[in-house]
Amino acid sequence: MPSWGEVLKELQAVPPAINPLDTVRRKYLGLLHQKTGRNIIAYYSGWLRQPNVRGTEIIDDDKNAFMATIHGLDRTLGLDLILHTPGGEVAATESLVDYLRKMFGTDIRAIVPQIAMSAGTMIACATKEIIMGKHSNLGPIDPQFGGIPADGVLDEFNKALAAIKKDPHSIPLWQVIVGKYHPTFLGECEYAIKWSQRIATDWLTTSMFAGLPDARRRARRLVKKLSDHGRMKTHSRHIPANTCKTLGLKVSDLESDAALQDLVLTVHHCFMHTFANSAAIKITENHTGVAFISNRQPRP
Repeated sequence: MPSWGEVLKELQAVPPAINPLDTVRRKYLGLLHQKTGRNIIAYYSGWLRQPNVRGTEIIDDDKNAFMATIHGLDRTLGLDLILHTPGGEVAATESLVDYLRKMFGTDIRAIVPQIAMSAGTMIACATKEIIMGKHSNLGPIDPQFGGIPADGVLDEFNKALAAIKKDPHSIPLWQVIVGKYHPTFLGECEYAIKWSQRIATDWLTTSMFAGLPDARRRARRLVKKLSDHGRMKTHSRHIPANTCKTLGLKVSDLESDAALQDLVLTVHHCFMHTFANSAAIKITENHTGVAFISNRQPRP
């Protein structure tokens, strides 16, 4: 199957009048469906090229995108969900997973050609299997508030308490550090951590670990590792496939099926070319060519 450069040549050979980006991208989504025999929906964010553009993250409006792309599909075929996302709102993610499960049950596989971070990793944990290549990464699922890790906030506050007990003269110093958080912020952090851990544990128990006698114990142990800010060090940590396996996730190697690998990577190249050569910032698209595309808004 075509490489990055070969996809570009194919795009350049398509007459502009019939929209080369859409035509070539949909061609390979269709071929991927023919290969797997399953429904294909690609959920792609352009945040790597547009890192500061609002709307590239997981938001509630994505529900409309999935409603549009699922309509008319034969849901008995299950779903292969291609994920490329920086993550986003936990509430929107929970609602999205709930909808996908109502449509396909737990017959959902996640395919990660490059990166599915944060809430994207949570979506992957809601599937029965994750397909990753040597170049693929998931990320920690510790909740954030405006880029501030909730777990880190609680750690900082506990350090402040311990330091003040040991040396009351350190109160002025810690007041400056802890005083930047509003009064209810600590409670919000605690609730966010418990919420994200609970739903991720529930999803793993009922999908990836379903049927195992120790399913919930496995799920809790895995979620604790994925959400441990101290272990991961940073929310932007890239977790490769082999580490995901070690942590306990059910991961299949993309390289084990050469034809599947070629198709998945070609689809990935097509989406990356689309983001590079259009105003699109997020695309949700199925193998029949039905797409919901969000575009970058022009500056006023």
